[in-house]
This record gives sequence, structure tokens and C-alpha cells, in this order.
Amino acid sequence: MSEKIHLDRHHLHSLYRQMLRIRRFEAKCVELYQEQKIRGFLHLYDGEEAVAAGVMAALESRDAVVATYREHGQALARGVPMNTIMAEMLGKAEGCCGGRGGSMHLFDRAYRFFGGNAIVGGGLPMAAGIAMADRRLRPGAVTACFFGEGAVGEGSFHETLNMAELWRLPVLFVCENNLYAMGVALKESEVETDIWRKASAYRMPSEQVNGMDPVLMEAAARRAVAHIRNGGGPYFIEARTYRFRAHSMFDTQAYRNRSEIEDWKHLDPIERLRSWMQANHQITEAELEYIAKQVDTEVCDAVAFAEAGTLEPLDALERFVLMERVVQEEAS
Repeated sequence: MSEKIHLDRHHLHSLYRQMLRIRRFEAKCVELYQEQKIRGFLHLYDGEEAVAAGVMAALESRDAVVATYREHGQALARGVPMNTIMAEMLGKAEGCCGGRGGSMHLFDRAYRFFGGNAIVGGGLPMAAGIAMADRRLRPGAVTACFFGEGAVGEGSFHETLNMAELWRLPVLFVCENNLYAMGVALKESEVETDIWRKASAYRMPSEQVNGMDPVLMEAAARRAVAHIRNGGGPYFIEARTYRFRAHSMFDTQAYRNRSEIEDWKHLDPIERLRSWMQANHQITEAELEYIAKQVDTEVCDAVAFAEAGTLEPLDALERFVLMERVVQEEAS
């Protein structure tokens, strides 16, 4: 089964714009973090943009998305407004989670974007549950579940893949294999470093894809989605990718050398797509400048929106906090 992509100029420009939006949004987040306007943890997606852009292009509004704590790229590519994401980053009430989630817990029900999940592997069983519900309530809907290769060492990975295939759940598993689970190289933690083989052990259709190429990622995602929508059960994609920045803003990166990072930067998905489009006369310098200007304006507007936002009133801080009240009631 194969799904073709119509690679016209408009679609290529769309993929390029999505990746550039993610890159420049996060570059601005670094600045705001250094100014202490963004607090807590910040996990950046630089280098991995092709995965989110490609997969999201294959999904529909009825589909669901479950992500990890490195989810800014998926949220933006999914269509969650940049304004509300930036407001959430700054902890403002206008954020997509009212300022309570922050960088690691983006969520937007309107776009069926279910996290941001800070627990490694925590989104896997959640995706299975959403897919099980959707099979009854939204026939034909697909749940796309993003996670890193570090999650394959968790029991939830194996339990969820087994159940998903056993029950033929409509889940698209997308493993963003950036070769390092925090500071541990994949080859130092796993005997089998081709993650797709672990999924195939559960008799699940699986493939490894160049995660630095948005076109290849979209093609694979479309194959997978067609398989799932046609009742074929779950599908597994291992996207081989690489993060250019540290695991988080607190990471000193002592586990990898600069030359390795520079080698991977030659595979930058944004620059490679730009160069290919130029070489094949699919984009002009004027169009590149126009897209960049649009993106920069969107980022600036998002920062202005977030900075003009409001903090949650002190008298509302106990909303959604249930444990304290339960303890007090039991004590009385």
C-alpha cells in the first residue's frame, strides 16, 4: 500500500514554513529563558522539525496527538496557535493550559492535542486509551503518539505495543530516535538499536525513516495512516533524527562532542529543503524572504501577546488542586 504526496510548490513551501516556525519560535524561547521570562525546564526541538512537519501533514482534524515534554514542534505543526503556546511558556492565563502547564505540558482540546507529557513513556498507554475510545466514538480517527527512543526501555512501551496490536487499535507510533536518551547514547543502553525491530516483534507493521527529511516523513506517515484507517491496526515509524541543542537548558552535553553535532548540522532539514527547492526552481529568493518575514512577524506577535497577558489571580490558585481538600476533609 502506498500513498503519494503532491509535491507542488505550495505544499513544499508549507513544509518549509512549518519547520521554520518551529525553529524560530524556539530560538526566541531561548532568549526569553535567558531573560528568566520562561521558567522551569525547556527542552528544544532544533534539528527534529521534519518529523513533526511531515507527520502532521498526514493527519486530519479528527485525529488525536499525544506528545512528550519536547512537544513545541508537534503543537505548532498541529495548528495550536503560537500566541497561546507562547503565553503558556510564560505562565500566563491566556496560555493553552491557563499558564499551569508550561513548556512540558502543552495541551489544547480544540486541536485534539493531548500533551505534553513529562513522564518518559507516559504518553503510550494514554494514546492506546484515546484510540480505543475513538474507535467507538470517532470511527476512522487515528491517534499519533510521539515519544523518544529512551521510552523503549520502559514497560509501558512493550505493554502498549502488545495491547495495540492485539486489539488492533488505530495508533500511529512515532519514535523520534535522536540517539540520546538525555545523556546516554542508544548503543550504550540497548542491544538492538534499530527500534523498529522491537515493534515488528509484536507483529506490527514497522519501518525506519530518515527523520531529517520532511518529505520522506510525510510519505511514511501517509502510508501508516492509510493502513490504520483501512482497519489494518497500529503502525510503527522509527524516525532517525538528531537534536542540535542540549537535552534541556541545564544540560552540559558532556556525553557528545562538538564534531558530531556539526556533522549532523550538515543534514539540517530546513536548510536541505531550502537548497533542494532552490536547485529545482521551486522557490525564489523573494518567496524565501517573504516566508521568513511572515514567520518572524508571527513570533514577534506571539511574544507581545504573551508579555501582555495576565497572571492567574492568587485567589484562583487552588482551582484544580484536589489533594489538599481531600486531606483536609479526611482530617476533619
